[in-house]
Amino acid sequence: MTILLVDDAEDCIATLEIALQILPGVTLRVAQSAEEALALLERETISAMITDLQLPGMNGFELIGRVRGEPRFRTIPILAVSAVADPSAPQAALDSGANAFFRKPFSPGAVRRKLEELIHAM
Repeated sequence: MTILLVDDAEDCIATLEIALQILPGVTLRVAQSAEEALALLERETISAMITDLQLPGMNGFELIGRVRGEPRFRTIPILAVSAVADPSAPQAALDSGANAFFRKPFSPGAVRRKLEELIHAM
């Protein structure tokens, strides 16, 4: 199982890597932009994606929309994370196709548990 982490903040990536590496049989791939994430989705079989909403270039909302717009990616669980202060961001992330939203700073354990729940529900 391969999980794609999309974030341009090294500390967030490091936190997620630590939280997720305890999951058995999981490989992590990292992209620092939406464009890099889309290229990885084309090259590899991705089981789930965790993305920041504030990315350089294309933002996380657009990335989620593009992923959901591809029939072969529609069932991939997507978790959105963000430090954005806009109170409408969580609902906007869900409306764009994310399965869950976590505000930064988030509980790594809560993100891992939600990801496990979504993957087992597939």
